[in-house]
Amino acid sequence: MTPSAVPPVPDGVSLFATPAAMAAWSGAVRARGERVAFVPTMGALHEGHVALLREGRRHADRLALSIFVNPTQFAPHEDLARYPRDLSSDLSHAAAAGVDAVFAPDRAAMYPAGHQTTVRVHEIETGMCGDTRPGHFTGVATVVCKLFHIVQPHVAIFGEKDFQQLALIRRMVRDLDMPIEIVGLPTVRDSDGLALSSRNRFLSPEERARAVAIPMALFAARARLASGERDAAVLISEVRRTLVGAVDRIDYVELRDVENLRPLEMVDRAAVIAVAVHIGSTRLIDNVRLE
Repeated sequence: MTPSAVPPVPDGVSLFATPAAMAAWSGAVRARGERVAFVPTMGALHEGHVALLREGRRHADRLALSIFVNPTQFAPHEDLARYPRDLSSDLSHAAAAGVDAVFAPDRAAMYPAGHQTTVRVHEIETGMCGDTRPGHFTGVATVVCKLFHIVQPHVAIFGEKDFQQLALIRRMVRDLDMPIEIVGLPTVRDSDGLALSSRNRFLSPEERARAVAIPMALFAARARLASGERDAAVLISEVRRTLVGAVDRIDYVELRDVENLRPLEMVDRAAVIAVAVHIGSTRLIDNVRLE
């Protein structure tokens, strides 16, 4: 952040732009014997993010938030340039949710000249968004790994709406022996069922009305399961049937094991059914658990 780009910082919130400054704050907190909770975001905060922050407050003495639109998880044709950015509004949301520290670096701070190290979680990143957004999860794993090293949290909070991301981060933390508890929070939805997302603001009123088909399709599959249907192909067809005509393109509808994200043919264990669709120029994802 340049000095001219820094908005007024609310009382009680410390704003850091460099990894060294953020790490110093967290190190001092830990030295006092206090726990740090962390919520990584790309900004454009909404009530879904606020729910994550409130959950973070329950788990620790101090709460840190990162705001960084990570370029390495966007392909050249994706919406990096138009991704919403409003640091002033984000800081207001953060203060209201009781955030103690906000880490808002720029690209040069996170990826200095010569940066060439990446992190991959090979199996979990295959299929779903891993197939339709090549390289996306390498970008996610790399930036989250870097953020964990900088912020040094005891616990990190993620939403289940990005279910593949959550599974990937849990696997990375286990595989790399990171001493961090990962907490997943159920998807926060609007009154009509649509999952809250920063990208929802791109939808026109007509597109927003059509987007309700996404939760309707997922809830219909869950109802079929409750009535006794166990065949994954049938449940996937139920979702596709509801989506066709309401969305402009379906990237995928997949049913997977809730722990390792391997595809399932029958729902004989905890599972998740997940979708990615395009409405107009906006790509939206959602999922529901099938217990």
